[in-house]
Amino acid sequence: MVLLRFRVANHRSIRDECELSLIAAEAADGPARDVGVRYQDKSLWAMPVVGVFGANASGKTNLLSALRDMRSAVRSSFADWAKNPEVPRQPFKLDPACAEETSLFEVELTLGRSPVRYTYGFELSNERVEAEWLHAYPNGEREIWFDREADRPDEEGGEYVFEGKGFTGRRDQLVEVTRPNALFLSTGATLNDPQLSALHRWFLDNLWLVTPGADIGARTTWTQELLAKPTPKSDYRERIVELLALADLGLTGIDIHPETGDIRLRHRAADGGEVHLDFLSEESFGTHAWFAFLGPMLTVLDKGATLLVDELDSSLHPTLAAEVVRLFQDPRSNPRNAQLIFTTHDATLLGSAVLDRPLGHDQVWIAAKNKFGASELYPLLAAHPGEGEDLERGYLRGRFGGVPRVSAGEIARAVSWQEAKATA
Repeated sequence: MVLLRFRVANHRSIRDECELSLIAAEAADGPARDVGVRYQDKSLWAMPVVGVFGANASGKTNLLSALRDMRSAVRSSFADWAKNPEVPRQPFKLDPACAEETSLFEVELTLGRSPVRYTYGFELSNERVEAEWLHAYPNGEREIWFDREADRPDEEGGEYVFEGKGFTGRRDQLVEVTRPNALFLSTGATLNDPQLSALHRWFLDNLWLVTPGADIGARTTWTQELLAKPTPKSDYRERIVELLALADLGLTGIDIHPETGDIRLRHRAADGGEVHLDFLSEESFGTHAWFAFLGPMLTVLDKGATLLVDELDSSLHPTLAAEVVRLFQDPRSNPRNAQLIFTTHDATLLGSAVLDRPLGHDQVWIAAKNKFGASELYPLLAAHPGEGEDLERGYLRGRFGGVPRVSAGEIARAVSWQEAKATA
């Protein structure tokens, strides 16, 4: 299971279509993996990690929220959308015309032990699903499993078109029970269609979103549950202790109260013994943040799924953030091809070739706002960085875009002017 591309339009600050690609620019000696399918007579290689850089309010978070909202739509449209007066979506607000335009979501991915490439997407208005499509590419040839257009005339096939023999499900029955404000994929999976259920399951098991601060409690519980439920294939306690020790060199172990589930971490004492510290009241915020990150990270690595991390630098120290990137890049620690998509302000992750930067040129994307307040997304490669160029320095100097348009001392001058005005 590998995510290859994501497209979105008319979602929050994203006005026009944006595309994030995890397809490697070329098969090289870097971290890209052969995903087992061919495209345009070439083997397709995908990145295990991409990072999205940009200024505050540039749209980085909205890109990840679009992936999360697509996942939510697939999971809940059949059961929950009938309860709402409108289809849940968030069109671009700075242009009133966008309220009448559709919101677009599309993923391209691979599925199966003998991988097949799929493209699935949909367009939503406030009232209904305006379009939905699922195409498969076995042996590189496109099969239209279904193509849905709400206003397609009957003489052109009507709302639903099925071509070829790729989709073998109960077409007429599924069409009959799919509401105008529900996704055909959600309906088919709910009614246990085996082909549609496989793609639906990808959405259930993927696109886990980690946000700074807001969900730390839930993620802490996630890690606690892994500690409490070791599996025959994985001793999570041993792995979590080892990973915690990387961030806190004095850590020697974890104790969990058998009845309350309270956690105490054991630390090496000055006299050679051990000291127990209460996790909630005595451990640092950095330890809490790293502990809460481990549950989602280990789960995704074990499932071979995709982890979305908003503001990686807010959750982790730059050194740990770089190590997380390297962990996903390394096939020894990531044998199931899990993927990491993160946003950040941390330019040190760009680094330089001399400093062993964790990200390659084709793993870096830039988010920026245009003069109309709409977010744009483009790859670093579009700025044509030099082979040995110091990307960190170039990014901070604005050569690639995606940094605040603030001159040195401008904020201090603005505050000084406001203070002077207030005391005049």
